[in-house]
Amino acid sequence: MLWSKALAAGAYRSGHSLFAAGLEKGQLDRTSFVYYGDLFRASQAQGGDGLNLAEEENAILAGIFLALIDAQLAEGPGERERRVLEHARAQVVPDGQPQGAGSFMRMTVNVATTLLSLPMVRRGGQWIGPKLMVRDLAQVARYLARGEADPEGRTLDQRIRARLAGALDDGPAVVVAHSLGSVVAFEALHERPAAIPLLVTLGSPIAMRAVVWPRLVPQPPRTPETVGRWLNFWDRDDVVTARPRLEGDILPSSSGIRVASCRVDSDGLWVHPATTYLATSGVAGPIAEAMTMSAPLPPP
Repeated sequence: MLWSKALAAGAYRSGHSLFAAGLEKGQLDRTSFVYYGDLFRASQAQGGDGLNLAEEENAILAGIFLALIDAQLAEGPGERERRVLEHARAQVVPDGQPQGAGSFMRMTVNVATTLLSLPMVRRGGQWIGPKLMVRDLAQVARYLARGEADPEGRTLDQRIRARLAGALDDGPAVVVAHSLGSVVAFEALHERPAAIPLLVTLGSPIAMRAVVWPRLVPQPPRTPETVGRWLNFWDRDDVVTARPRLEGDILPSSSGIRVASCRVDSDGLWVHPATTYLATSGVAGPIAEAMTMSAPLPPP
């Protein structure tokens, strides 16, 4: 599994060779990977490509694009980059303007095409084309819209959180969450009574103030009560982390546990994928320490 291989590489770099070897040999049999991509594809409310969104989802997706563009503009880009970003911003439909589903999706694909002409955006996410960028960002919008109920009345976001809950047993667990998964984990862990010694979030959009943060549950957002430590990692070149430092946006738990945001610098072509984060020593080290404490490895 790609996440395990990346974590093992990062663990070697951080000096946790025994943990890394155990991970490679499959000795950490209590680890699990929570996948929910099929829930987006299977939703009865969506078209085959997942790009035919409801009105509220369209509004959220437009807000995500604006947040990403504004964050890049705030970095003080060069003249050419600034012109491209301003053009992309002008392409986003203003709030309240009537827009059919097909024309809205064409607009977002056009915006993505414009943004992907910038090397800094191409490097940020593993998007080989504009439709893939729109699809990934649309998944965030679909989760936050709290719709797409199944025949039993469970909304898409509820079904996704249930996947995470089903992967955790009744004992302590170290949770590593990436991108939209950080939103899923944040909300799911508020519903979980068992201890979480360490929560690690990677490339998180949680603090997008205008679009993600106000839709988080519970409000105001705070550290889940069962979390003993929360580390949030971000890369400066990761365009998804429009507001990377969460400390000012997430309240501490009742026991005083606060999120700590840590910058990492990646060397690869793609900086947003979870594997890029996990392969760094700064990310892998704390995970290895927490997992070794909760589930000691057998001797080599």
